[in-house]
Amino acid sequence: MKKIVALTGSLSNPSRTRTLVETMAHRLALQWPASVHVIDIAELAGELGHSVSFQNIPASVTRAHQLLAQADVLVLASPVYKGSYSGLFKHFLDLLDPNALRGKVTLLAATGGSDRHALVLEHQLRPLASFFETVTVPSGVYARDSEFVNYQLQLPEGVHTLARIDVAVTQAISLLLYSELEALAA
Repeated sequence: MKKIVALTGSLSNPSRTRTLVETMAHRLALQWPASVHVIDIAELAGELGHSVSFQNIPASVTRAHQLLAQADVLVLASPVYKGSYSGLFKHFLDLLDPNALRGKVTLLAATGGSDRHALVLEHQLRPLASFFETVTVPSGVYARDSEFVNYQLQLPEGVHTLARIDVAVTQAISLLLYSELEALAA
């Protein structure tokens, strides 16, 4: 079965970022049937923070890396801290084989306190995904904290975020169908 794997860089549990990636992954799975898996940095934080070399990566982090590498589609998301993604989100990816994500269709998302953080998608997450040679969808999804109540996306405040999710999902499906056609032709 196909796999959608979402990586959330939040250090909180519950988390608005986790809600956002789950919403994105499940909306994608409705149109492109696949299992959905979420890797939550908050759950790995204790062990991940002590990993300082490739020789001493904990089993839980290795399993998460393997799951990410086995994905057909990725959703990468982080809350915004001081204009960038979370440090442990980056640390998790720093310990990943640079070739592990090559060619994977990737949706990018972020959450933050105000619109002034929205460009993190273009200035931080997209270059990071490009380093791993993923195929990112053109539309990223940014959601303000005010769009959530009790860690759930609320309407009508979140209606624009849901519309952006649907645009990103449509773009991801187009890329997935193209790559499936390309594979058939090869």
